Amino acid sequence: MRYQSHSLAAIKGIRTHRGYVVGVGIALYLGFSLTPLLASAGTATEAVKNTIDQVVRLLEDKELKKPDRAMERRQQLQKIIGDRFSYEEMAKRSLGAHWNQLNETQRQEFTELFQQLLLRTYTARIEAYSGEQTQYLGERREGDYAEVRTKIISRKGELPIDYRLLSNSGEWHVYDIVVDGIGMASNYRGQFTNIIRTSSYEDLVNKLKNKTETFKPPTKEK
Repeated sequence: MRYQSHSLAAIKGIRTHRGYVVGVGIALYLGFSLTPLLASAGTATEAVKNTIDQVVRLLEDKELKKPDRAMERRQQLQKIIGDRFSYEEMAKRSLGAHWNQLNETQRQEFTELFQQLLLRTYTARIEAYSGEQTQYLGERREGDYAEVRTKIISRKGELPIDYRLLSNSGEWHVYDIVVDGIGMASNYRGQFTNIIRTSSYEDLVNKLKNKTETFKPPTKEK
């Protein structure tokens, strides 16, 4: 599928780093703070950092790196990510105006498919973490919304990744991630809208099902 409504320079930047950045960026990019975190407990920045710290500890756990614990490790990783992500809000924003035309059952189905799409696409890339670092640049907040600006430092260079969060019942949840100026929600929305416009919503659902039918979240062995 093609990208829409973005400059060629920005798209080129994303593609250059796609192999190691976009995957982990989508799941709260893994790394350590290079600067002291000034935000107080309960801020959006603290929420992002807490999740990053949990993921890093998990990926660096020597016991969980053993082959026979791969499924357990992946389960825990997806749990940590799921606790911070609002898959419903992400799905809603990625579908755009078409979301309002769906009934509750359709919304639940689409959210589940979208969640599986993200997990299928990015989990393996997250597990490829190799010590990249995150620098926290600042936080902007307006009411229940906040944006946490970060910069990723790696051997391949630097890349800005911003996390957009919504406060729900006192908890901050990520609803969008902007990598090098390109928002995940707007990128998916362009792709989904194009499919719906040229075919139908039903065709979009079928395409998502085809992409995710071979991928199922790991389940604990009894």
